[in-house]
Amino acid sequence: MIFITAKFRVLPADADRWPEIAAEFTEATRREPGCLWFEWSRSVADPTEYVLVEAFRNDEAGAAHVQSAHFRAAQETLPRHLVETPRIVNMTVPQDDWSLLGEMAVAEQD
Repeated sequence: MIFITAKFRVLPADADRWPEIAAEFTEATRREPGCLWFEWSRSVADPTEYVLVEAFRNDEAGAAHVQSAHFRAAQETLPRHLVETPRIVNMTVPQDDWSLLGEMAVAEQD
């Protein structure tokens, strides 16, 4: 899968509204057949920073995503709400879902 994590520093005036601002792009991406997940989190240390964790089934699904109409629309609309260009980590990993974090295993409960 293609695993991507990106950090978005949002203008302070738009930080509380970021989920609403990015909603159309988020929902359209989640509907893509090759999208495994597309999840936003807000930093507890910096309320203007949002982290996007996303994954796509394979290279073809990733390419379809960046060639989609909703991605092009986001390229036009989202940057005006940002302080700087988002930072990204993009990796191909040999799995198709989350792995368990064995070092913090939770005992099964009855």
